[in-house]
Amino acid sequence: MYKKIKAVIDVLMGILLFILLLPVFLTVAAILFVANNGQVFFVQERPGYKERLFRIIKFKTMRDAWGPDGKPLPDEERLTPVGRWIRKTSLDEIPQLINVIRGEMSFVGPRPLLVEYLPLYNDWQRRRHEVKPGITGWAQVNGRNAITWDQKFRLDLYYVEHQSFWLDLKILFLTVIKVIKGSGINQEGRATVDYFQGNPDSQNSKNLET
Repeated sequence: MYKKIKAVIDVLMGILLFILLLPVFLTVAAILFVANNGQVFFVQERPGYKERLFRIIKFKTMRDAWGPDGKPLPDEERLTPVGRWIRKTSLDEIPQLINVIRGEMSFVGPRPLLVEYLPLYNDWQRRRHEVKPGITGWAQVNGRNAITWDQKFRLDLYYVEHQSFWLDLKILFLTVIKVIKGSGINQEGRATVDYFQGNPDSQNSKNLET
């Protein structure tokens, strides 16, 4: 029953917050339009509820830059000064209100990860898709990008198994505190979290802006 009520609340609150934050949305968009040579949004396909794919929308905080080998430069080198500030204040998440209004995301839930991670999950990890992905979640208020992948999955699955109105309220409250403090944004010495490798045999070494 709560999941159905939550879905309605998400949409109504998403519309209200988008209207209230529209001046901020337009201001950040204008700043990024100038700073990123017209590129304002980061749009990428992600798996959501029951692994259904959708296109997540965020403000673009990294410039497109490649090294001599044709590969993207490390994330910490592509993160712009403006983008760093926008990420620290979590303003880059505002466009995801559009995803919430569309019903693709919730305010609270496991963060939507990369599509290419899907084949790497075991059955236990795959359970994170039993609920809608969220703008914030239990893992985000307990370390966000500063914790290990194993810790992140354990926290995500705790939420899946204990989802409730009071837990959501607690997560939203702690999220505000985290944003004010600007803590847990990155892993130590990194601009973004390490790429999920799935198992010791994986040779991937990418990074992910979550």
